Amino acid sequence: MHNQTKGVDYLWLVFFLIVFINGFEAGGYQASLWNIGQTYDLSTSLMGLFASVELFATMLAPLLLGAWADRNNKIRCLKILLCVQTVAAVLALASGIEAVFLTGVFFLGMTTSALQFIAIAALADSYPVSHKKKIGFMTSMYAFGAFISPLIVSFYLNLGMGWRTLFALLVIGSVIAFLGLQRYGQGTLEVGTGEQEETGTGSFILVGVLLLCVIMCVYVGFENGFAFFVDTMFTDVFKVSTGKFALSLFWMVMIPSRMMVGKYAHKAETILLASVAAIPLITFLISLLNNSTAVMILCIPLGIASGAIYPSVLTILMPFAGSHKAAATGMITTATGIGGVVFTALTGFVGDHYGMRTAMAVLAACFLLSLAAVFALRKMREKLPQ
Repeated sequence: MHNQTKGVDYLWLVFFLIVFINGFEAGGYQASLWNIGQTYDLSTSLMGLFASVELFATMLAPLLLGAWADRNNKIRCLKILLCVQTVAAVLALASGIEAVFLTGVFFLGMTTSALQFIAIAALADSYPVSHKKKIGFMTSMYAFGAFISPLIVSFYLNLGMGWRTLFALLVIGSVIAFLGLQRYGQGTLEVGTGEQEETGTGSFILVGVLLLCVIMCVYVGFENGFAFFVDTMFTDVFKVSTGKFALSLFWMVMIPSRMMVGKYAHKAETILLASVAAIPLITFLISLLNNSTAVMILCIPLGIASGAIYPSVLTILMPFAGSHKAAATGMITTATGIGGVVFTALTGFVGDHYGMRTAMAVLAACFLLSLAAVFALRKMREKLPQ
């Protein structure tokens, strides 16, 4: 299949930047939280409250803004949100008052979340031929941002620069993204000259979207639970200090994994099934092992399988989303937030009462829901118009 675009087209690169900024903000804020707590003299519980403000805004954004984006020009919506994000970052950067800072963080959480799911929907609209391939690379930008931001935060803190530098970087990134949309966000729709891929312009199929939400809820819940579990397991069970390295390894291999899903987007359903089956098997094996080196090695295939889920879900989502792509991707985003909260709490509860090995086994068992959802989706996909 051959395709072409109208004029010089770097719009996809702007979308990639927006998703990178989202991952960078999430990872950078988490890495800066202790330093923020020192500035505002926060207790541990209050630092948790500061973190939860952003998480709540992230979950709220899709519910409030998904339908709005579908009713309006998505590029214009992205520009508005980038302006709000810039103002919010300036508030967090410039204010020494807790309430003003939290207001800035709340709107940062809301705008970064909305920018991500609207950018994904806009990508699908703007690139009806190649959006499946681009989505895999686009989602890898979030993982890359989350991976690199703690390293950058550590770097500038060691240079004596304060935690507010994070928000200055967010202002710069937001302005660059806005200028990119202003320059390339006009008339860049892709034109195909051969057989078109599915563009998802039909009806909104709620059941299909909800099944994909179940898969993402369980996956992100597992991802958060594993992040909590692995460092604790290395420290408390294996009595070694390499848990953070294992976690970094887990995140790092997600980046090439998501890129590979983009390359083999036509196999997204098969990749999703293989990943949903592999994750519980690897995780259950980890829960049985007594060797820290073996567990660290298994973090590599576990990260590869985990990284493949998000782009595969988004690729499969588009035919079910119809003309409501922003609302559908917003529902997926909300499901990820719910999974992160619920399954992290579940991991802590089970770990406290029954041990961390049991907690990990329970997380693995939850993927039975995802497996059931994948098989139901396969049946539904067979009935969709080709």
